[in-house]
Amino acid sequence: MTSKTDAEKPWTSELTTYLLFIVAITTLGPLQFGYHLAELNAPEAVMTCAAQAKHPTTSAFEANLPTCIPMNPAQFGLVSSIFTLGGLLGAIGAGLIATHYGRLLAMRLTTIFFIIGPLSSAIAPAIWIMAVGRFISGLGAGAAIVVVPIYISEVAPVRAKGLFGASTQVMINMGILMAQLLGYFLSYDNMWRIVLAAAGGLGTLQCLGLFIVPESPEWLAANGRTPQALRIIAKIKHGGATEENVGAWGTAAEGHEEEEGLLTPQSTNAAAEHTSSSKQTSDTNTANPIGILRVVVHPHHYRAIIAVVGVMLAQQLCGINSIVMYSVSILSTLLPTTAGLITVAVGALNLVVTIVCAPLADKLGRKTCLLLSIAGMGTNAFLLAVGIIYSVKILSTIATLLFVASFAVGLGPVPFILANELVGPEAVGATQSWALAANWIATFVVAQFFPILNRYLGKGKVYFVFTGLALVFFVFVAIWVPETKGKKHADEVWGREGREGRERLD
Repeated sequence: MTSKTDAEKPWTSELTTYLLFIVAITTLGPLQFGYHLAELNAPEAVMTCAAQAKHPTTSAFEANLPTCIPMNPAQFGLVSSIFTLGGLLGAIGAGLIATHYGRLLAMRLTTIFFIIGPLSSAIAPAIWIMAVGRFISGLGAGAAIVVVPIYISEVAPVRAKGLFGASTQVMINMGILMAQLLGYFLSYDNMWRIVLAAAGGLGTLQCLGLFIVPESPEWLAANGRTPQALRIIAKIKHGGATEENVGAWGTAAEGHEEEEGLLTPQSTNAAAEHTSSSKQTSDTNTANPIGILRVVVHPHHYRAIIAVVGVMLAQQLCGINSIVMYSVSILSTLLPTTAGLITVAVGALNLVVTIVCAPLADKLGRKTCLLLSIAGMGTNAFLLAVGIIYSVKILSTIATLLFVASFAVGLGPVPFILANELVGPEAVGATQSWALAANWIATFVVAQFFPILNRYLGKGKVYFVFTGLALVFFVFVAIWVPETKGKKHADEVWGREGREGRERLD
């Protein structure tokens, strides 16, 4: 067993350069999600021919491609929102692939979409080709948002799962900021095509990096490949397979004895102890995963599905993507010369606040962070509506910044953490698929219908709708969603005792 001295060591003692590299490479998937979500925001006017070209065509490449593609608002809305439809399909299928064939294969498959999709959009001469490219990019992004949080949760130090889980949202925000920065400087002539093509370069980088990233040790152990899992643990974490690490595995660690030369005495003892105890695990093991249809009616998981889907809907329907995708057009009537710069500032603030607040989920608890976040977004949505309606520039600017900052406190990172923590490992893949399907549908609704609703209600009044939705979701989270901080497994979260082999939560 792990000695008291080992147990008292800070989780940072487990960190290795290899583990940090693994996290950096795998989270390029969520970065792509954020990038594609925001990539059309700044270039909208120039790419739809609403703005005149600044310079004549200067190269053969540019001569073969139109400087802009004429689109009306409905067509541009379709090009923007079709990305989310691809994301929905990717999210639905990714959980099953990750569960049955491994997290690593699923992540490698996403890079194919991350290369083909952006390049198709970048060289598109017509609307339909750009839409197809965006759809393909969405397939990869939807799959990555399902698989990467699962993988990160399974390789992260047990006592820092919340912090490492927040890396998903940090990288999403990094992608948003990168797209906004490139858009701010390259939204003229044909240069907007570089904004779209850059994501293909990121996809290539991730594809190469994933060749030296290992499979999830927890998935390997759950599928009878414990010796390989123990070798990977020994590589990615100082101290190897301690009781704290392998205690989270929902499978017998049989065959570990042949690997004793690779492990420290503490890790060997931990694995041995886990071998004897885990032989009594129930049939809800990850080796017998629950499908996406069965999990909805499963007596131990349906409440978790409702909670996770509700939180994912809250993440989008509180209005964050109205700012991420349309802030330039929203603010340009009020702040015509600084709307683009404010959009970059919003992206930077979102990233900074997400990083600074990343430890809050482990310190204050997941539920507390969600409630604070929803309350902040609802309040600032109301203030933003007032600022836009009455043309109060300073109020609109501050409310926009605080609206995004409030999102970063809880609604940004916490939903992805909860999707792993509210169910046992046998249902994680299916739960992630349902959760992200709900998330993508809500994203599509905002992307497609926000401009229409904003035009129908009149400038700014749509944010009163977001205020009302925030109130509804605040009540839902307060009543239905349990706290997972400090709970060892999903049974403890929901007050079910007696089942063993559950994933440890922190």
